[in-house]
Amino acid sequence: MIEVIKSADDLARQNWDVLVPTMGALHAGHESLIKLAKTKGDQVIVSIFVNPLQFENKEDLLNYPKTIDSDLKIAAGAGASAVFLPSESEIYSAGYKKIEAGGVGEIYEGKSRSGHFIGVLTVVNRLFDLVKPKYAIFGEKDFQQLFLIKQMSKKLALSVEILTAPIVRDTNGVALSSRNSKLGDNGIKTASIIYRALSLGNLERARQVIKSELDFKVDYLEMIDANTFDLAKEDTENKRLIIAGWINQVRLIDNMAMGSK
Repeated sequence: MIEVIKSADDLARQNWDVLVPTMGALHAGHESLIKLAKTKGDQVIVSIFVNPLQFENKEDLLNYPKTIDSDLKIAAGAGASAVFLPSESEIYSAGYKKIEAGGVGEIYEGKSRSGHFIGVLTVVNRLFDLVKPKYAIFGEKDFQQLFLIKQMSKKLALSVEILTAPIVRDTNGVALSSRNSKLGDNGIKTASIIYRALSLGNLERARQVIKSELDFKVDYLEMIDANTFDLAKEDTENKRLIIAGWINQVRLIDNMAMGSK
């Protein structure tokens, strides 16, 4: 039976090698993060906390999927030592400090979801404070989030080392996400257009493909410099296509590296 921890006092009794921060509704993508975390140390802890600070829409917060029994089984099966289930008051105790996201936090996802990245960075920093892991692991699907967490870690000179894991996809190429459960079979089929577009490796061709799918409402589709989040130029070394949009009012994001020169 996996250990369930709910208080910071209980956290402090152990030295944690790796933290895997999540909002629950665990799936094969999270499972891959936990398994990768196990290669860095035996004491792996998974946090499950649906963070109210990163939701601008209260209805989205209330409707976020909660599958705790399944989550505990997946975490245990993947090799986690414990699951941290903090309350909101445990995370946001008196005197906590909000972390600003800067310029990159105001574009793309930050533009469409006001204040989202302030919430993300604030909760991640609080989890680092409470758990004090040697490593923390994040998936590349939320690439802008990953970029900002690395930026925060460097700016604040945090002792935790940030690890990254590749995107896990289903057989249609759809990036796994807790939100996919809301799409239904037809929505998942529609979502496969995203992977097909990204795989072309060309911004204009990707835009043409995305336009052909009327059931996908695009928010943004751009080629960026993965090192800066500026728009990519012809001589940019680390290009990455990033995309976001809606299917049946479900927001999906994805990205793909274009390789290095």
